[in-house]
Parts: sequence; C-alpha cells; structure tokens
Amino acid sequence: MASAVSLDIIIVGAGLGGLSAAIAARLAGHSVRLVEQAHHLGEVGAGIQVPPNASRILGRWGLADAFNQVSVSPHALRLRSYSDGKILSEQPFIPMVQDTYGAPYCNVHRADYHNLLVDKCRSLDVTVLLDSHVHTADLSAPSITLLNGTTLTSDLIIGADGLKSKLRALLLNRPSPPYLTGDLAYRILISASLMREDPDLAELATTPMFNIWMGPRAHAVCYLLKGAQVYNIVLCCPDNLPEDVNIAPAAPGELESFFASWDPRLQKLLALSHDVSKWRLQNSRQLETWVHDSGKFTLLGDSCHATLPYLAQGAAMAIEDGAVLGGLLGKLQRKEQLGDILKIYESLRKARTERVVEGSTHQQDVFHLEDGEKQRERDEVLLKDEVKPGFPNKWRDDEFRDWLFGYDAFEEGGSGGRRR
Repeated sequence: MASAVSLDIIIVGAGLGGLSAAIAARLAGHSVRLVEQAHHLGEVGAGIQVPPNASRILGRWGLADAFNQVSVSPHALRLRSYSDGKILSEQPFIPMVQDTYGAPYCNVHRADYHNLLVDKCRSLDVTVLLDSHVHTADLSAPSITLLNGTTLTSDLIIGADGLKSKLRALLLNRPSPPYLTGDLAYRILISASLMREDPDLAELATTPMFNIWMGPRAHAVCYLLKGAQVYNIVLCCPDNLPEDVNIAPAAPGELESFFASWDPRLQKLLALSHDVSKWRLQNSRQLETWVHDSGKFTLLGDSCHATLPYLAQGAAMAIEDGAVLGGLLGKLQRKEQLGDILKIYESLRKARTERVVEGSTHQQDVFHLEDGEKQRERDEVLLKDEVKPGFPNKWRDDEFRDWLFGYDAFEEGGSGGRRR
C-alpha cells in the first residue's frame, strides 16, 4: 500500500534489518537513503536460519524463487544428547511448516541472504551511501552528521545500527553498551562432500536436518547450507575471551579439549575444521522506548532488541520490524501522523521482541544443563514427548510455535493494531 504522502527517510545501517526497512519503506512509496559505514555492501559470518515468519515476508516481496535457489530446508529439528548423539526430541518441519504456516523453514548463508536484500533495494532505487560514519545526530530535526562533516536531514530517521548502536545512546541520552551473556560462539564451515566419505558422518551430510547437541555449559547447532554442499556448525560455549576482545581465532586444541567427552561424530567434525574463530555473544538491555519524543526517529532490529541466537529468531525479528514499519508507513495520510505511526510500530513490536529475547535467554538454561538430576528430568520429559506449555523443545510446543511462526507482519502492519 502506497502512502498518500512521500517521506524522505534515512536508515542508518545496512544489515538485514536496515535493508528490510528500506525495502518496505520504498514499497510504501517513500524516498529512502541507506547510510552505511562499510566501504562496500557485504556480510560476513556463516549460516543463518530463516523461519516461516521471515520467509513469508520474502515471498511477499517477490523474493521466494531467488531465495529458494540459495537456501536449504531442513526436514526436521532434532535435540540430541551431547555424549552419544541420541535423539531426545524431534519436530518434523517438512511438510508441516509449509502446510501449517504457508511458508518454509530454511537455512541460508548470511552473505547470500544479505545479497538478496541488497539486490532488491537496488531494484527499488534505494540510495546507498557507503563509507558514511555517523558522528552525531539531532533526533528532533531530524538529521545526522557524518564524520566528514556532512549533515543529512530528513523527515524520519531509522536507527538500524546494530548491537553497538550509537543512535540508541543518543535516544537514551546516556551510554548504552551491550552486556555480556556469558557465552561465545565458534562458527565453522565444513565441506559436506568430505563428510560423506566417512560412514559415521554421511547421514549428517545427506538429509538436511537442524541438529542441536545439548551438553554441560554448551550446545552445538549443525545444518546444511548451499545446496547441501556445506555443513554449518555453531558451538556455543562459555565466554573465555579477554575483556576487550570480541572476536578472536580459536587456539590450537581449544575445541578438541572442551568437546573431548561429546559425541564422537562431533569430534570428527572438529577434526575436519580449520581456521576457526570465536565471537562473543552480547545482548542489549530492554529499553523504555524505541521512539524519540519528536516523533521523527525510531530504532529497529538489534539496536533495540539484540538477542541470543538460541531460538534462531534474531534476524527474523529485524525483518519483521522492517515489514511492520513499512506497512504502517504505507497508511500515512499526513506528515503530522508520523509520531503516532511510530508509537503504533513500537506498541506492535516491543512486547513480541522482548518475549523472543527472554525466551532465547531461557533456552541457554535448557540447552546447557550440567549432568545431574535437572538434566535427567529434562531428558525424561523430552523422551516422553507429552507436549504442553513449557515443553523443553520449544519448536515442538504447538502454542509457542504458532505464536512464533504464525506471525504475519503484513497483517500486523496493515491493521495498524486495530485487530488487537
């Protein structure tokens, strides 16, 4: 739906959330400048999961075919015991997810996902300003001033500048650094063809599955990428990085030592890995508000609700933010309504994202139980498979899964909150 009035919008940050907001705002009929500090548009990292609440949005933007070409759909999610890989709980995804929610659950390389959204932005004539570092901002004007002294003004500024958001600190008028979660993530990519040469690993590299090994103080997440040619491994473990370091290479033998008592298949996977790095996992604090009193500035994505990746929903929440905000901006009749639109956006999104952040943090406790009574109770509940609210496998909890996967960002944005 195109707005009756066209706004000049500046979006700070060209990550997945910023790109999504740019797409949605352009489709709503607004002019968009995307301000990014990097020298070129690109993304680093490895695999990322795209649940149906996000893939549904891609489909509505006409990106389903292109996305399907670069993604892999896991047949099921499996929770496993760390020591021997025994399956404790399984939730089928194919065909259930598509049949129930009208969109697929997919795995994709983060760079492929990012490139897809970049291409869509270019097709919509979004203006991209690279190598543009925000020095400060006037959230009332609103305007941003770059390090080179250039000041850019607009009708609306959207802060999508991530976990370490400078604009969040300006909104709050105080420092707002991310906080430590106690965990870090090792990210590994392995050739699936090498795995298929080993009888013990061949099954993992043949049928796409979303596997989670749960163990003392850690868990491992594994799935196929890139046409089932690459195996993605994320190992979430206690944070052992120095205080002032957030990314570092893993020391020789570091992973082998930590996972010495884990499933022999995981140890074989580690033997195939090379040049492994580790990333500190950090969160942002729950905010009082995302919107400035001027009604001309709002936050979006990780800048206002960064989360642990333990429900695989962080990027999806940012994509949802963009789609909902774009839908609301498409309903704008007069510029004077902008402040109300932003408040509606916050009211529609804040509670949902906070529940996801809290749920992801809770999964840290579920996945990382030390051997003992609580771990045995968890495993017994999983094996009995008597699913009810609070079931440890959140993907198998129908009530929670429907709330998470069934969310329609276009219905939410289009309703303007009226259906609530």
